Amino acid sequence: MTHQPAVLGAAALRCLPLLLVSLAMVATGCSSTGSKSDDAKHPAGSVLRVPEDFPTIQKAVDVAREGETVLVGPGTYRESVHITKERVVLRGTDRNKVVLDGGLRLVNGVTVTGPGSVVENLTVHDYLANGVLFTGVTDEKLQQHGAGGSAYNPLDTARFPAVQGFRATRVTAYDNGLYGIYAFDARGGVIEDSYTSGQADSGIYVGQCKPCDTLVRGNTIERNAVGIELTNASDGLSVLGNRVAGNRVGITVNSNDLESLAPQHGAVIAGNVVADNNAADTPEQADGGFGIGIGIGGGTGNRVQRNLVRGNQAAGVVVTDPPGHPASGNSVEGNRTVGNGTDLVLASADPGNCFTGNQPATQSPDGLEGLAGCGIHGRGALPPGQTTPVQAPPGIPFSRVPAPPAQQSMPDPKSPGRPATDLPGPVDTDAYPLPADADAVPQPR
Repeated sequence: MTHQPAVLGAAALRCLPLLLVSLAMVATGCSSTGSKSDDAKHPAGSVLRVPEDFPTIQKAVDVAREGETVLVGPGTYRESVHITKERVVLRGTDRNKVVLDGGLRLVNGVTVTGPGSVVENLTVHDYLANGVLFTGVTDEKLQQHGAGGSAYNPLDTARFPAVQGFRATRVTAYDNGLYGIYAFDARGGVIEDSYTSGQADSGIYVGQCKPCDTLVRGNTIERNAVGIELTNASDGLSVLGNRVAGNRVGITVNSNDLESLAPQHGAVIAGNVVADNNAADTPEQADGGFGIGIGIGGGTGNRVQRNLVRGNQAAGVVVTDPPGHPASGNSVEGNRTVGNGTDLVLASADPGNCFTGNQPATQSPDGLEGLAGCGIHGRGALPPGQTTPVQAPPGIPFSRVPAPPAQQSMPDPKSPGRPATDLPGPVDTDAYPLPADADAVPQPR
């Protein structure tokens, strides 16, 4: 029996993220915007130290001025942190020893609504929703009733413009109930050199931004329900040189009407390792997806280039149409697709998708690259391709995914903080070649 590919994100959970975000913002309360009292508490210099100057991270963040650094020493911090000021750098002195622990009772680890702010060199785990959230959603009353997602009206992006400028660097996020690092209604950002595992939804999520102007690079993403998820995330979005392995689904690119700004358009996915995304000891993917490397569900105008896509039991790269959003204008070129159930699958009826130079490649429908090669014009619809049938095994609770090993920390955490301004800067997608090794994080030329 054949099955249509399930490549969409966790639609059954789509109602939860912002609702849970709202609970987090209510729980953490409103941060101070600056006062004489805060000035009296401010230590000399532009670095605020925890626990030396302040007993909690939130107290230091509340007193920090724009452009300053909150430097956190080793310890376990059982709190939710909300950064509302501009250009605040939250940094741990040791990535593996500075730990925010939600204890499976707090909702978000760090919520950032302040433009240009940064989270780096720390670990965040066991939150009911997200490890680190960057978002332009700031109205707490609206959020108490849901501000987007299934069962709610899509977010009003005119009323809540995207937060401009964000960065997550060397963050370890594991065993969180939704997303590890979550950029929603946010643009002009970088997510880099981070590690995510054990998320019940996605390790890294970029959603509802146009233009996104966001770079996701050099991350290791494993043992999540979905590795990287891009939903209604369009233009200026680059996913480069990541290692996405041992999840249930590797990378998904989606359009849907549960969030604003559909259809998704114009991402570049290049130079990544997307391997062995068939891990049973992972949280169950809400749509039942399993064994898929890269899935485009209704995305448009995306480029999937020079990726090593290996060992995904259902499909290496699959393009399909969710209801109301035909996939169109996507090009899949120059990838090494090997050892997948079916290497290349075109299940979209739109004639504008193309496949060229992917070697070696089993294809569905047969002869796909000859029938839908890039540069071929005037062709009609093809018979729908099929993924290799795979039965998804039962998942495990996100809280039971083992903690990851220690990750590389910043070499000089006492160096001056660098706020997230003018990001992502020039992005050379051609600098990321086809990876030769599936076991290492790819590096640019």
